[in-house]
Amino acid sequence: MIEVMIADDQELMRDSLHILLSTKADIHICSLVKNGKEVLAQIPETKPDVILMDIRMPELDGVTCTKLVKEAYPEIKIIVLTTFDDDEYIYDALKYGASSYLLKGVSLEELYQAIQTVQNGGAIIHPNVAVKAMKMFSEMANSTLEPETPEGIKTLSKTEWKILQQVGNGLSNREIADKLCFSEGTVRNYISVILDKLSLRDRTQLAIWAVQNHKLVNKEDQK
Repeated sequence: MIEVMIADDQELMRDSLHILLSTKADIHICSLVKNGKEVLAQIPETKPDVILMDIRMPELDGVTCTKLVKEAYPEIKIIVLTTFDDDEYIYDALKYGASSYLLKGVSLEELYQAIQTVQNGGAIIHPNVAVKAMKMFSEMANSTLEPETPEGIKTLSKTEWKILQQVGNGLSNREIADKLCFSEGTVRNYISVILDKLSLRDRTQLAIWAVQNHKLVNKEDQK
């Protein structure tokens, strides 16, 4: 059973999501809250696995709340669910550890699949948002600022560089497995090791790092 918290300042949205998601046998809505402060207050009691997080909420917005939740409870997965696709929100939400960024127009099945995906360690970004995100990260990668280089980068193997390159290209674990002739479980294990070496929190941050450091990633992969 996946415990899901719904955080949205609109009662109609909270209730609608509650009713729809409750039709899924493996989903339990453990809490309905209307702002970021209530999210933080309810977590110790309700222990959600996944939080559906609205962006624009009073008292404490979804972006700041995402940051605070991931700092205190890194195991909780956060799906940003919003009507807004502003660049600022995309970058900050992903930077602070959101596993997915979806627009509120998604279908029930899309949202249900997103919940299952993030619970299993994956990430989903709405196509319209993904285009903006990739453009933004590419611009950052081409900027004159030197990205931070983790000490563990020196210990990455050739295979780990190959997998890192494919993550940066936007491939899923299954696609990487097919491309490199590995099992999906092997790819997951490699990614866990890479995350540890680069001191990154999750696959989303790994993808961002790979795009920001695309020149280094591509160079190492060719050795």
